[in-house]
Amino acid sequence: MVAHDHKKDELLSWVKKHREILSQHQLIATGTTGKLISDFLGVNVKRVMSGPLGGDQQLGSMIAEGEIDIVIFFWDPMEAQPHDSNVKALLRLCVVWNIPMACDAATADFILSSPFMHSEYVAEVPDYTSYLNRNVVKKI
Repeated sequence: MVAHDHKKDELLSWVKKHREILSQHQLIATGTTGKLISDFLGVNVKRVMSGPLGGDQQLGSMIAEGEIDIVIFFWDPMEAQPHDSNVKALLRLCVVWNIPMACDAATADFILSSPFMHSEYVAEVPDYTSYLNRNVVKKI
C-alpha cells in the first residue's frame, strides 16, 4: 500500500472502511503510509522505505520476486512528485507481472470485493523466456 502525502487521509479513510478484511492479510507499505496504517489498524505492517527514498523501487523488486499480489497506490495526479520516474516504474512492473492495481478508492473497492479475494487465485504470469533469450547484437 502506498499513498502520496495529499492522498494519505483518503487511503486511511478507505482502510477504515475495509479494516476487517485488510486485517486478515499481510500488508506491505512504504514508510510513513505503513506507520499510519499500522497505528490505525493495530496490526503489523511490513514497511519499506519512503517512496522518494527508494520504497517504490523496493516494492517493485518484491513484485518481480512474486512477493506482492495486489497493489493499492493512491497517487496524487494533481502534483508532480520528485520521484515520478520511480512511481512510473512501479506502475509499469504491476502491468509487466500482471498484478492487480488500484490507484483510487473505487478500483480498490472492486478489487477487495472480488470473489477472488476469498479463494486461492493464481494469476497468470507472463512468460518472458523469449525476451530473456533474445539475440542481442553488439554494436561497436
